[in-house]
Amino acid sequence: MKRITSVIITVMAGTIFWSCTSKQEKMEKRMKEFLLVYETKVVPLYRESALTSWNANITGTDADWALSEKSAFKLEKCFTDSKAFTELKELKDSKAVLDPILARQLDLLYNAYLGGQVDTLLIAERIKMETEISKKYSNFRAKINNKELSDNQIDDILRNSTNSSELQAAWEGHKMIGPVVAEDVIKLVKHRNLIAHKLGFGNFHEMSLKLSGQDPAEVTAIFDELDNLTRDNFAQLKNEIDEYFSKRYKIAPADMRPWHYQNRYFQEAPEIYPVDLDKYYSKQDPVRLAAAFYDGIGLNVDNILAKSDLYEKPGKNQHAFSTDIDRSGDVRTLDNIRPDSYWMNTILHELGHGVYSYYNDMTLPFTLRDAAHTFTTEAIAEFFGRLAKDPQWMLSMGIIDSSECKKISDNCNKSLRLEMLVFSRWAQVMYRFEKAMYENPDQDLNQLWWNTVEKYQLIAKPEGRNMPDWASKIHVALYPCYYHNYLLGELLASQFHNYITTNITKNQSFVGEKAVGTYFRKNVFMPGARFYWNDMIEKATGEKLTAKYYAKQFVK
Repeated sequence: MKRITSVIITVMAGTIFWSCTSKQEKMEKRMKEFLLVYETKVVPLYRESALTSWNANITGTDADWALSEKSAFKLEKCFTDSKAFTELKELKDSKAVLDPILARQLDLLYNAYLGGQVDTLLIAERIKMETEISKKYSNFRAKINNKELSDNQIDDILRNSTNSSELQAAWEGHKMIGPVVAEDVIKLVKHRNLIAHKLGFGNFHEMSLKLSGQDPAEVTAIFDELDNLTRDNFAQLKNEIDEYFSKRYKIAPADMRPWHYQNRYFQEAPEIYPVDLDKYYSKQDPVRLAAAFYDGIGLNVDNILAKSDLYEKPGKNQHAFSTDIDRSGDVRTLDNIRPDSYWMNTILHELGHGVYSYYNDMTLPFTLRDAAHTFTTEAIAEFFGRLAKDPQWMLSMGIIDSSECKKISDNCNKSLRLEMLVFSRWAQVMYRFEKAMYENPDQDLNQLWWNTVEKYQLIAKPEGRNMPDWASKIHVALYPCYYHNYLLGELLASQFHNYITTNITKNQSFVGEKAVGTYFRKNVFMPGARFYWNDMIEKATGEKLTAKYYAKQFVK
């Protein structure tokens, strides 16, 4: 009897095992079939959308923006396919897709299709609204005394002028884009919220974070932690800034206003320490320097630069970005390069994005030939961008000599610390404002903006001002619910910096250190989106994402 029972149990166990195996094989076969159809359809549309967007940002013409809008809609429409989503949902609910590569693609595509399960008319309307707003930003030029000025020219005035009236005119002139787009942006925010509600989310901000693989509560907790870590240090530095500029502008510290901080948003560190980094780059070629540096660490960027658009021209987008056209090696960057420290930082930053894409593992399926998360590519960009203001890097690159390096090192280090703290507080403004805006777009957004600026940046609102200054920031309109990733990227950049300088090289300029390029290629770029972002970080650094190394570097 015992033997018969044993045989029955063995047979039953074998049957269960066979059944599970059979189910796994069946579901994984269905997933492979889905991917074959998906890639055949989506890959060409992805490339078309990327190319038309690129062309539109270069030319700024209505015709090219119309093509970009059309291509973006065709691509997004793919993700509205309800039958495809039903198939993905069945595969996900089965819990039988166990192959790691297939399972990861399933997770990513499920979220991508979930975001598209609304009426295509709503998506088309959203894209149309975004395109029209993008055209307005792209074509806007501030006017001062009836003279049109580019963003670069506005920045020049804010950075160099000591005349408060001229500074105010430049700052206010740039802010005039706000009234041009504000009403359209509010309509867009409400439209995005409508889409989010139809998909079962509280608002678009919540939906954006969750569909990108982030827990909104976790992100807010990190921002609260950073607020606590940086608040007192920033307040002390802000007093130093006000004291410095009150002497420069010959006004009382209490009379400092937003146009006195050398930046349109006080998102970058003002130059309060006696070191003029721009003079070191005034006769340099930032593109040549960046190319030489990346080549020296084994991440050649010649093919990226060959397809890039690097300098100012009429109608062109005045900002900077990197784009991966096809996830098969066609990587480009759009810039408006000038020989100064800002654009040296920017080209190093954008090429950081570029090498992440270019040196991905091309044997991975299309869906996984991407960053582990959007903020992990920001981390690489920020890691390299910081070098533009590092005197050791400047020395190693032949930009300055050893005596000059010694002379400016202390102030450069102070400047970098100031830059990180200033940016940290600015990122707080963006994150808190967007979160509140999507929670209630009918509130007084003008006042919300200044309440947030005053709380986190300690900048006083100009007396009697009631303008949509929040709408002058292009990210609020066209790159929504993204800005927090820049700060998460800074945290990760510090985590990478700590790991590399502890385990790989003591040469903190990284110039000529091919081991640094190898580390990033092997541990960050090649994995692509194969792993959940925090798993990738843990594999690459030995820890999950933490703020402690950012604090170690910049919070004293």
